[in-house]
Amino acid sequence: MNDKGFIEQEEIFSQVLRAGRRTYFFDVRETKAGDYYLTITESKKFTHDDGSFHYKKHKIYLYKEDFSEFSENLNKATEFILNEKGQEVISERHQKDYQKPSEEDVNESNVEKPSSDSFTDVKFEDI
Repeated sequence: MNDKGFIEQEEIFSQVLRAGRRTYFFDVRETKAGDYYLTITESKKFTHDDGSFHYKKHKIYLYKEDFSEFSENLNKATEFILNEKGQEVISERHQKDYQKPSEEDVNESNVEKPSSDSFTDVKFEDI
């Protein structure tokens, strides 16, 4: 039994994905009826000022009847992200040298610059 009074099911199969401060656990467990289900746990490490650390965990329970739709929706969401933003990681948390653009940079990039052919040909002798 864990500290919350729940009986922890033994893992039948387990995979671990380490990703920076996060670790993902994919664990297959067994229901009381003898069927299998999947738990996906995200564990994120936090460090205190004194150097000590703790982990925050978030868990998803996924049952067989939801596998197909879950997988389909996950694939659609990840494909959308990759199609819209590509493979390159542009997050300040994932790139040490990432510099967030200033408001001035953003405003300058949103302002349409006139092309040279949009000006009227003015002869100063006419003024």
